[in-house]
Amino acid sequence: SVRGSDPDAALYYLVRMLDGGEDRLFLARRLVRMAVEDIGLADPTALMICNEATAAYERLGSPEGELALAQAVIHLATAPKSNAAYTAYKAARAAARETGSLEPPAHILNAPTKMMKNLGYGADYQYDHDAEGQFSGQIYFPDGMERQDFYQPKGAGREAPIREKLEQWAKLRRERAKE
Repeated sequence: SVRGSDPDAALYYLVRMLDGGEDRLFLARRLVRMAVEDIGLADPTALMICNEATAAYERLGSPEGELALAQAVIHLATAPKSNAAYTAYKAARAAARETGSLEPPAHILNAPTKMMKNLGYGADYQYDHDAEGQFSGQIYFPDGMERQDFYQPKGAGREAPIREKLEQWAKLRRERAKE
């Protein structure tokens, strides 16, 4: 019912679980999980609200703390939904397991010694803070691994401007690759 954006049904099931004796901290953990898995960056405040609801329950106990859990349920049910961070994490995890322990590209490694400089560490590093638009477009994936686009924001809620930014950066990368 939270995933289905129905705050009334979500509250109903919360109360049934509370009345059935479910561990309140188990319910709080499930709310936190929904905040990161089902809401994600579409509403980053969802995680904060769920964590605070958990803390409020721990401070107040029952029955007062249950209202904090109810408030979190309502927030999650009415929040924009995106599982893009969750699916990106799973894809990145699969890629990391597949590629093993590849070294980062030398240009992004610090070169505190002369030997490391001679090996090319830090060579041609571009500092994003100094780049136009604070974006250099350098590749940070290991040598021999193609750049991946794990995170595909859905465009709901706060993910809309993130999606626009990532699209702009992809365009800049393509343009700079042609240079």
